[in-house]
Amino acid sequence: MSIHSRIIEPLASRVRLTNQEIEFRGVTTDSRKRVEQALFIPLVGERFNGHHYVTGAIEAGAVASLWQEDEPVPTNLPADFQLYFVADTLDTLQQLAKVYRKQVDPFIIAITGSNGKTTTKDMVYTVLGGKGYVHKTEGNLNNHIGMPLTLLAMPSDCQFAVIEMGMNHFGEIEKLSKIAEPNAAIVTNIGEAHIEFLGSRKGIAKAKMEIVEGLIKEHWVLVDGDEPLLDAYIMPEKKSVGFGDQVSEPITDLQATESGYSFCFAGYDGWSLPMLGKHNVKNVAYAIWVAQQLGIDNEQINSRLQSLKVSGMRLEQVSGPNGSLFVNDAYNANPTSMIAAIKTIEEMTHYRDRVLVLGDIYELGTNEKELHESIAEGINDSFKAVICVGDKARWIYDAIERKQLQSLKLYEVQSVEDAAHYLKPYLNKDTVVLLKASRRLELEQVLSAVNEGGH
Repeated sequence: MSIHSRIIEPLASRVRLTNQEIEFRGVTTDSRKRVEQALFIPLVGERFNGHHYVTGAIEAGAVASLWQEDEPVPTNLPADFQLYFVADTLDTLQQLAKVYRKQVDPFIIAITGSNGKTTTKDMVYTVLGGKGYVHKTEGNLNNHIGMPLTLLAMPSDCQFAVIEMGMNHFGEIEKLSKIAEPNAAIVTNIGEAHIEFLGSRKGIAKAKMEIVEGLIKEHWVLVDGDEPLLDAYIMPEKKSVGFGDQVSEPITDLQATESGYSFCFAGYDGWSLPMLGKHNVKNVAYAIWVAQQLGIDNEQINSRLQSLKVSGMRLEQVSGPNGSLFVNDAYNANPTSMIAAIKTIEEMTHYRDRVLVLGDIYELGTNEKELHESIAEGINDSFKAVICVGDKARWIYDAIERKQLQSLKLYEVQSVEDAAHYLKPYLNKDTVVLLKASRRLELEQVLSAVNEGGH
């Protein structure tokens, strides 16, 4: 990236050392992170104040900083250290991101959804070329702080930016969209994540569809066509993608392969996705549609898909003890994504023994008991065993127990170590294991626990 001090000065009420022009190589809010010739943006929260750490930021490479007007200025700042005085550093961070977005002027694809937004982001990034002139959100930098930092990290010659947008409350996606001003928007699906803040799935759909508020130029909108809640949003530019007959962009002729799926979509019958999960076929269809509109031919898109690498712990296949296979989907969970992951394991019929390790799901609000119990609807006697981990997962256990599946072994435990203890006897070359829970549980540790001491 390259940000000149000239684009920051109009955002400030006054500047320390106004005759000093700087070309910044990075923008950071973390005083501990080494960034040479950086602009430091000290944020203020309930429990922290970044202004207190400006000395550390200078030691880490910062040559200038935004500075809230109501904060005292340290007397020991280097003589050549520049300050830009502003009313609010967070608001200025967002304004700066918007200015820089206009300066670079890439084609921006914004992505939101209850599940699949990170995987879809990785897919779009890959089919657009996945390097150099293509930029994407790293990690989980998708909120009111992370997304502006993502925009500010774009290289000056960026042609495409794939921007993930997350939220907890109404109005947050709209704000992000108006900062990023995307050319295209994708809403992957509507689940139950953050339902405690948004009241219902209908509320979640409304919050996700705020992504269209900042759209400019092309105004492409892709949504989950199999989600009835999104039908209510009528706009000429909207395209619906899915498996049903009612969608405008249908996925047909879906066939499971040993490593993923083949299917027909958007006028081409040779698509191949080397990834588990039927829902990921829909995710990749969003990416294919965008790439086609941008002039990339089908053969090149399909070729790029074969090298697809998505962020970790999302249906990630990992070798386990004794030739077993683990499907690590433990990055996060809500009932919709957990049921989809269970269905993926059920379809892996080339494994004789299919085992589920399921943990607590958080942020479900007042209906959390019923939503946990709903997981049992996707579980039948095609599974060898189910291990439920955590206090809330006890509701999953109870609901499965009521089904009286005679051939299914059922366990209820409180710790990763206990889960590993009950899991180890099942691990052989004929076994596939699913790990799925909310991030807080860190259920991926089951894999390291079963590996300890060998088997």
